[in-house]
Formats: sequence, structure tokens, C-alpha cells
Amino acid sequence: MNIIIPMAGMGTRMRPHTLTIPKPLIELAGKPIVHRLVEGITQVCNDKICEMAFVIGDFGKEVEQKLIDIAAQVGAKGKIYYQHEAMGTAHAVWCAKESLEGKTVVAFADTLFYADFTIDPDADSIIWVKKVENPEAYGVVTTSESGIISGFEEKPKEFVSDLAIIGIYYFSVGEKLREELNYIVDNDIRKSGEYQLTTALENMRAKGLKFVHGAVDEWLDCGNKNITVETHQRVLARTKGAATISEKATIVNSVINEPCFIADNVTIQNSVVGPFVSVGYGSIIEDSIVKNSVIQKDTEIRDLLLTDSMIGNHTSLSGKKLDVSIGDYNKYELR
Repeated sequence: MNIIIPMAGMGTRMRPHTLTIPKPLIELAGKPIVHRLVEGITQVCNDKICEMAFVIGDFGKEVEQKLIDIAAQVGAKGKIYYQHEAMGTAHAVWCAKESLEGKTVVAFADTLFYADFTIDPDADSIIWVKKVENPEAYGVVTTSESGIISGFEEKPKEFVSDLAIIGIYYFSVGEKLREELNYIVDNDIRKSGEYQLTTALENMRAKGLKFVHGAVDEWLDCGNKNITVETHQRVLARTKGAATISEKATIVNSVINEPCFIADNVTIQNSVVGPFVSVGYGSIIEDSIVKNSVIQKDTEIRDLLLTDSMIGNHTSLSGKKLDVSIGDYNKYELR
């Protein structure tokens, strides 16, 4: 089986974190988002992953090597393709058309999921979906009484279904998807100015391909900072017991409220950390309280109350130490 992961977007909603690193490589609880996505896919696949294709922008050789290494960790050969201009979801997959061979999973890299099932080898195609309250913001599927997908709609203005496509797809014959993508790109078939994957899927369905939907237990988005912090909390909650506090971390006169991820060479002194905190390699926390936050590598936090936050790599934040004497019935805002 091959896996294609389009991830060429600029991640503008996640700035400033994506100014120096692609969003899918931002670490949550010690692993890049895309690595966690790959692990989720391998858990529902019955077949060996042969090739993992990443569709990226001009991210540089260091990023490309990290992606190759992620593929290698699940025993797959990594392959890099490029999308130089954002032209829609169908175009992103089309950029990796050479890897659309045999059994193929397409997974967009700004989402994580948890599901308790495995791929049915007899299915022509499986589209992962999740019920949502605002289907007008998503591509959705309609289904027959037997559970077969009867149609695809991209961001419908009128209600047709609340089953949102989460961005993960299985095809038993990847060449069929390649043929349809070639057709819509060659004939410049666009919707809202872009080549939409739902257009290709609807054309394939109309030609007789049987699509079924696969429901997921939990769908976690990584679209912006607030949502990503919430996703990070769910990841730690799901991995409770497996979330780690490194033996190579130095923790002095401090309390760690699990679940937390504390990496190697972290120093925590005179602080309360957690729950739901990740602290990356080499970071320092002193005289602080940190809750529900993601702190990346080689960052220093001192004299702060920090909550619901994302802090990048090689950053230094500090507050004020105060020695005060305040009498009764006073109100001060200390900055």
C-alpha cells in the first residue's frame, strides 16, 4: 500500500509558528503532527506500507530528510513531490500521481484521528467522515440507507448532510483516481477557482465505483493555535500512561501534574507543570506555573503563569519577581 500526504500549504493560520517550520512538523507531545497522522493510518491498514509520498512546497532539504525519516520509521520508502502553487485539493494529490498505484491512502496532514476499525480489503474506496455541527464549512457526503455514499458536496450552502469528510481516503486501485485527476486538470475543471478532490470522487462514483464511509471515534484539527492546543490536550489524554517524563530531565522542587510530556535535558525548578503540557528537548522552566501548553525545544520560561499557550523553539520568556506589601481593601493590577 502507498500513502500520499499533501502538506504544501503555508499554514498561515498557525503563524508565527509556521514561519520557520511547516505546520505538519510542529511537535505535539514529542512527535510531529504528520508522524502522529502516519501512525494512525498504519493502525487501520492491513497491508504493509511500501511507499509514503509527501507533497510539499519549497521547505528545504532538512525538512525533506525529516519526512524521509518518518517514512522509514514505519518501514516505508519516502518520496518527495512538489506543489509550487496552491490550486486545490485535487491538484495537490495530482502532484503525486506517480504514486497512485494499487492500494492507496490519501491523507491531508492538518488532521489527526482515532478510529477502532481496519480497512475492508473488498471495498473499492473508503472515505473517513465525522458528524459536524457546521457542515457548510466542509466537504460532505450523502449516503443511502445501506450506507453506500450516494454523493459528494463541497461546502454546501444548503443542508444536505452533516457527515464531513475529514481528509483521509482509501482507494483499492489508485490508478482510477489518477485517471480522474488527469481528466479534471487537463480539462481545467474547477470549482471556486480550484481543482477539488470531491469533483474527482463524484465523477468516479457516477462511473460505478462503490464508496463506503468509515466513521472515526475522534477527529482532531490542527488548523490554528487554539485548536491545536485543544488537539494537544486530547493527544496527551489519549496517551495517558504512555506520555513520558524523561529520566534525563532534571526536576527540582517542582510538581508535575500528568499527563505531560517532558523531553530529555529539560530542567524544571520551583515550578508547577501540567496537566496537559509538553516541554521540548533542552527547555528550562523556573519559578513558573504552566498548564495546557506546548513548549518546543531549547526555550526558557521564567517567573510566568502560562496557560493555553504555544511557545516555539529557541525562545525566552520571563515575567517579574515582586516583593510587595499591600494592605486591606486594595486592588492593583500588577504587570
